[in-house]
Amino acid sequence: MDPMRSQGGIQMLLSAEQEAQQIVAAARNLKLSRLKQAKDEAEKEATRYRSQLQADFQKKVSEGNSAATAKQLEQETVKKIEKLKQSSSKVQSELVDMLVKFVTTVKN
Repeated sequence: MDPMRSQGGIQMLLSAEQEAQQIVAAARNLKLSRLKQAKDEAEKEATRYRSQLQADFQKKVSEGNSAATAKQLEQETVKKIEKLKQSSSKVQSELVDMLVKFVTTVKN
């Protein structure tokens, strides 16, 4: 074999190896860049979500402590009590009749 020819082949292999290393390094850098970008975006989203939850919590706390809410709950309770009284008065006579029937009926 011609020494010049083998020298050129080795040189070509070395340059191809260097080029491959550059391609791999560029791909690695791109991957790291994308990972960093994804991490930053995830942190921003988590911060945004956390602040939204905190705002919702503060809103509920402020609404829960107001006198208006207490008054509204009291009114709703009074309405429910009235509905229960009305429904019980409707069935009261039927219930009394049924109880009298069972008490006065003798079974053998």
